[in-house]
Amino acid sequence: MRRTPLCLLALAVVIILAVSAFGCKKPQEKPLPKKATDEFRYREPEITLYDNQTGQKKKIKFEEYIAGVVAAEMEPTWPIEALAAQSVLARTFTLHKIKYEKGVPKHGADASTSTEEFQAYDPARINPKVRDAVKRTRGKVIKYNGKYIRAWFHSNAGGKTATALEGLAFKKEPTPYIKSISDPGQKVAKPEDKTWKVSFTLDEVRAAFMKQTGKDTGAITSVAIVKKGPSGRAELVRLGNSKISGPALRLGLGPERMRSTLLERFEVQGGTLQMTGRGFGHGVGMSQWGAYYMAKQDKTYDQIIDYYFKDVTIEQIWK
Repeated sequence: MRRTPLCLLALAVVIILAVSAFGCKKPQEKPLPKKATDEFRYREPEITLYDNQTGQKKKIKFEEYIAGVVAAEMEPTWPIEALAAQSVLARTFTLHKIKYEKGVPKHGADASTSTEEFQAYDPARINPKVRDAVKRTRGKVIKYNGKYIRAWFHSNAGGKTATALEGLAFKKEPTPYIKSISDPGQKVAKPEDKTWKVSFTLDEVRAAFMKQTGKDTGAITSVAIVKKGPSGRAELVRLGNSKISGPALRLGLGPERMRSTLLERFEVQGGTLQMTGRGFGHGVGMSQWGAYYMAKQDKTYDQIIDYYFKDVTIEQIWK
């Protein structure tokens, strides 16, 4: 039967479409990775690190940065499982800051070398043990309900860890994975990390209060702990007629001097504020001396993490 020109045209169109679909298909391009999020799964990112000493920014591979953090935040000669736990926390802390807080926006960087802004960082302290710990946990992070946790840690809890509210006065969001639990770090910590005592002039205390609140306490003739948290830490204190959270007072006075808010003595005597206490640090999350003790007891890094953070998962997001 003779075909009409219209039929022939339709047939030609069908043939062209078929060839295009099956014979000349263009390969799909791989999508570019998004910066420091779950889309980086199975690909190690490069981040921008701001050096607070030089004011310079540099690009650095993520795992290399983590090695410098672990070496600075924990004694590099400690047991490998403690260092490995610290590696996972440092990695999680960094990704949480980048994903949910845009890193360090004021420097236009993902991270900085300042402990006040980010985490400690000292590549000069990296040794083979640190590198092994970071390598063993490469790409591993801690999540709760699919989100990076706030991977807090401290030196020694003084026998019991703190909730986020009592240890850090943290109210921004719920942190159900943080509980107040017994901590074995007190058994092995250095003497100065176990117990401490200090005195402050009342002028120092007034200045600290002013720094933290913008207000003046007036004359301080007496002080008291108004409220304690689940671990026994001073959650709220009174200075004269003014009140301030324990964590805020500690920051104002200096966390190296007022080493914790787990106070055993808090009183005015001889024109000074006298304090004694236990532990070193805010007490929230993982106790580093506790991790040391558990590693010495042959606990693995994931067992250490599961002890300090409840109902969390450890996931590997790049290889």
